[in-house]
Amino acid sequence: MNFEGKVVIVTGAAQGIGKQIALAFARKKAVIVALDLNEEGLKNLRNEVSQHSQCEYYALDVTDAGQAGEVINKIIDKFSKIDILINNAGITKDNLVLRLSENDWDKVIAVNLRGAFICSKLCAKHMLKQRKGKIVNISSIIGIIGNPGQANYSASKAGLIGLTKTLAKELGSRNICVNAVAPGYIQTKMTDILPEKVKLEMLKRIPLNRLGQPQDIAQAVLFLAGESSDYITGQVLVVDGGMI
Repeated sequence: MNFEGKVVIVTGAAQGIGKQIALAFARKKAVIVALDLNEEGLKNLRNEVSQHSQCEYYALDVTDAGQAGEVINKIIDKFSKIDILINNAGITKDNLVLRLSENDWDKVIAVNLRGAFICSKLCAKHMLKQRKGKIVNISSIIGIIGNPGQANYSASKAGLIGLTKTLAKELGSRNICVNAVAPGYIQTKMTDILPEKVKLEMLKRIPLNRLGQPQDIAQAVLFLAGESSDYITGQVLVVDGGMI
């Protein structure tokens, strides 16, 4: 896969899956534009990416359409194009539905779904002019199967799948492919803090008998963002070790 010189935007890039996606593209010589609220994490990422490729970063709240528009304009002013957008920014605020506050519902939907909508809309305008582009949304198997205590997260990730399929139909005539990756249980800081008993229960449900690694997701993203997937759009690639 040849990404040399491609301008790749990654949201939620400061840590976890987003960071590994950014680094995977950087190793392929892509130009990385990293977006996240965690500015310290972005600085650390830039230091790592600079060993392989160029990296620009912007501290951004993806739910703020005005701020996002300003950042996208800066990216266009600097690079004159956007080749690939990875909508990875996401949060969790778990609770059972009867205990879930409306604020926690709204916040998760805003970051996970509204943020992807805003970034896709802004980037698609430029991709339409270019008559090419790739958008990859990071959904989750929880958006497919649901999970107790995660109604807001599940709804947001299911919404991402719907957004993916609709954008694929709207943008396909201009050679823009839109797909999603649905990770299973991935070993990150979020899963590291889980009780050992919970982790063992997870493993029982995974045929490959291990948690996924952020790099597993990054490799799937590279495939969907590369030339090998030019005739694939509107699809959801599940990366879960066979769990569902």
